[in-house]
Amino acid sequence: MKNKLVAEILYEIADLLDIKGEIFFKTRAYRMAAQTIEMLDEDIETVTKEGRLRSISGVGEALAKKIQEIVETERLDYLEKLKKEVPEGLLGFLEISGLGPKKISALYRNLNITTIEELRKACVDGKLRSLDGFGEITERNIIRGITLKEKTSGRVLLNLAYIDGNSYLEYLKKFDKIDKVSLAGSLRRMKETIGDVDILASSDYADEVMDYFVGYDNVQRVLLKGSTKTSVLLNDNLQVDLRVVKKESYGAALQYFTGSKEHNVKMRGIAIKKGFKLNEYGLFNKETDKYIVGRDEKEVYNKLGLSYVEPELRENRGEIEVASNNKLPDIVGYNDIHGDFHVHSLWSDGTDSIETIADHAQKLGYEYVCIADHSQSLKVANGLSEDRVVKKIKEIEKINKKLKDFRVFCGTECDIKPDGTLDYSDSILKKFDFVGVGIHISFKMDKEEITQRIIKAMENKYVNFVAHPTCRIIGRREPFDLDIDKIFDVARETNTFLEINCFPDRLDLNDIHSKMAKEKNVQFVLGTDAHNLNHLSFMQFGIATARRGWLEKKDILNTYSLKEVEKTLGV
Repeated sequence: MKNKLVAEILYEIADLLDIKGEIFFKTRAYRMAAQTIEMLDEDIETVTKEGRLRSISGVGEALAKKIQEIVETERLDYLEKLKKEVPEGLLGFLEISGLGPKKISALYRNLNITTIEELRKACVDGKLRSLDGFGEITERNIIRGITLKEKTSGRVLLNLAYIDGNSYLEYLKKFDKIDKVSLAGSLRRMKETIGDVDILASSDYADEVMDYFVGYDNVQRVLLKGSTKTSVLLNDNLQVDLRVVKKESYGAALQYFTGSKEHNVKMRGIAIKKGFKLNEYGLFNKETDKYIVGRDEKEVYNKLGLSYVEPELRENRGEIEVASNNKLPDIVGYNDIHGDFHVHSLWSDGTDSIETIADHAQKLGYEYVCIADHSQSLKVANGLSEDRVVKKIKEIEKINKKLKDFRVFCGTECDIKPDGTLDYSDSILKKFDFVGVGIHISFKMDKEEITQRIIKAMENKYVNFVAHPTCRIIGRREPFDLDIDKIFDVARETNTFLEINCFPDRLDLNDIHSKMAKEKNVQFVLGTDAHNLNHLSFMQFGIATARRGWLEKKDILNTYSLKEVEKTLGV
């Protein structure tokens, strides 16, 4: 499949056009097409050969020709032309918090900066503050952004590793000499970023399994090949490690290689206290080395006097202590969700009509979907004027009349202005079924200012939830320095839901904050922030974050039935 290749080239074009200063809508077209193709559930080569490229959401005639060229030649002349116009190093600058395309262009034109090290030195030497739009604060922010980029270097977002890992897993499941096989490591724990993919298998034919493993189509090269461990590098440069163990050790090995390290240290400590020895081969009597258990993960936990700990909880955040008392939460399941509360349509910056979104949501088994388009001040995202809001409401009313056992809620992602007031008047806000508020401009405020800004918005009687509360973008923008406890307190007092934004580069609130908020009895909504139909599948990553935050069904509005949601919202 060449889906990833096509997506990567389109993303790169969008980035280069951004740096060149092209209009937003042109760069957005490439970026949205890339996202769609990246998540496409069929081979782009097949779509191309059958002449169906124009049927892909967001792909017009010009883009279709470019995609066809990529599929047929694995390159694109247009991209090569753009690369000659923009120094290669500048692309990496887009990943640095505090730098946008205009600033990057200014750095290159005025100071001829083309590398990270040149940029860092210019900031330290105070050279940037002489440029229009820059200053001492900008320099400090860029240095922090460089540090953040370096800290996350070598790791990929969860969704990308998830696709790679599960595709490889399906390939391995086809081999009849493998008894059991599972993802392990941080991917099984569903961490927000992944260093490499770990897979564990049990088999009596380790060498043959390893031969089959390295024969996977997506392998770029073999890094290490042995009878117990083999490592490969995939075409997208993600490393995958396979370990093969005997059947009697599979459960213990899966527990061990799933981690986390801190969780395992606690587990081994408990084992020692109880007269056992625990390692990747099994649970043994400490004195005699006699094998006790190890075929199954659950029996390992149970033999140590613990209830089974779900992989997402294994981070040494109190789960072992709670498991020893058999009081672990019944965390939300991946099939417990009845709808999505944050989806963008053609009315703002989405690529699909409301009717199309509703149809797709029903196919996912949902009972409802909330169309939460941007508000009027966000011109770059085609935010809706108050007049357009009224027209959108009428369209949704017409659609709902045609639907059975399903409802489209009319929502908004209303901007919170710098002073905490909202982008719509109360007379408009009260017309929505569900009002979400979020920050999209003026990020550089101190802790007290940004906290009060969000609190003031939550105090509006028409506000239902806060979207992506800390506004982080993983690897690109650090979260707000909020008084997070005060935010949670006000959310509880005002009955305001907090969102776990499921988009893979956000996952905001994160797992740690979600657990803190739950302990204060705050309620949550999950929203994919989808801008095309494929993004609706991001729900699973929000659920994973909720699970890592110890959330149960009762904590999340999306687990309610349609009738329960209508009753809760009073609509």
